[in-house]
Amino acid sequence: MFSMANATTPEENKAAGIAFLADNTKKANIVTTASGLQYEVLTPGTGTKSPSATDNVTVHYKGTTISGEEFDSSYSRGEPATFPLNGVIPGWTEGVQLMKEGAKYRFYIPSELAYGERGAGRTIGPNSTLIFDVELIKIQ
Repeated sequence: MFSMANATTPEENKAAGIAFLADNTKKANIVTTASGLQYEVLTPGTGTKSPSATDNVTVHYKGTTISGEEFDSSYSRGEPATFPLNGVIPGWTEGVQLMKEGAKYRFYIPSELAYGERGAGRTIGPNSTLIFDVELIKIQ
């Protein structure tokens, strides 16, 4: 048996992600969508509408691996990010559409809704499941 924190091959990453998400479903307040995206509402939004996939959104976020290693954070940069919602990984596109302005959610994104077999950069290996805390600031 291997530790999720020590998964190094694409196969190990995939297995670690599947095990992590299976355990995660047992926790209170975790919702799983038909695609396999998991999320929990940390703060409900105060806005009246949710974005569509074609909207631009302004968000604050932090992304980590399932082992807890942070790979990106708008909080660390000191300014939120703005981008078209359909220009990001599928897990984000799906998840942020569930939010209203002012909401903060935590997304647990299976590899196939993240960067898949290719991974991204040095920190996100192939077939990695990712965790994002996302705060929806504004819909444009």
